[in-house]
Order: sequence, then C-alpha cells, then structure tokens
Amino acid sequence: MKRTYHGSCHCGRVRFEADIDLAAGTSRCNCSICTKKRNWAVIIKPADFRLISGKDDVADYRFGSERNHHRFCKTCGVAMFGDGDIAEAGGAYVSVSVACLDDVAPEELAELPIRYLDGRANNWWSPPQVTSYL
Repeated sequence: MKRTYHGSCHCGRVRFEADIDLAAGTSRCNCSICTKKRNWAVIIKPADFRLISGKDDVADYRFGSERNHHRFCKTCGVAMFGDGDIAEAGGAYVSVSVACLDDVAPEELAELPIRYLDGRANNWWSPPQVTSYL
C-alpha cells in the first residue's frame, strides 16, 4: 500500500515527498555508479514524487547514454533521487534513495524486500552472482 514518505539530503536544503509502496520492493544494483554510491533505491512514477524545497540546490550528473539523471545536493553531496525515461523498464521513472527517507523506522527498513540487479553486465533483469557487498 502506498504511503507518503518525506526525504531530504544531509544538510536539509533539498526536501521531497514521495508516495511509495515499500513492501512492493526495493533494489540494489552493481553498476558503476550504484556500487560507488552504495545505492539502495525504490522506483516510482514521476507523478508520485514532489520536490518540496531546494530546486536550485540540486545538481545533475549524467554519463554513458545520458538517459538517466543522477541528482544530488550541491552543498552536502548526498544523492537523494534520480530520474529518466527508459522504455524497456516501463518508461518515465524516479529512483528514490531509501536511505534518504526520513520517516522510515529501522525495523521497517530491515523488513524491506530487495531485488538485486546486474547493471554491471547490462543484465538488469537478473541478479549478479555475488550480492553480499551490495
């Protein structure tokens, strides 16, 4: 069931809210950027995401195909969300960092289902052989 969660960067300049069904699943990926960020994400539709404050404090990083926007706070550097449009993955999306959700209890986090993605091998629909480090 969807619930409205609130999130922010470390310094608090950027704040957002998102309607998310965390029980539907989260993901961890082994692609080059997700590995370095230790990214733990939940994918939602753009209509379920609202930037509340800090629009001018958000920077954008793109690489490779440049189809995906990796957004982060210009002040503290925390990557809270990203967005893009990939037809093969269902179209437009926002990827929210689970770690940036401010109102999720540790007990709830511990119970979240996680799907592992082999982005390093462009095999997004299968988990990598090793997931323990993700």
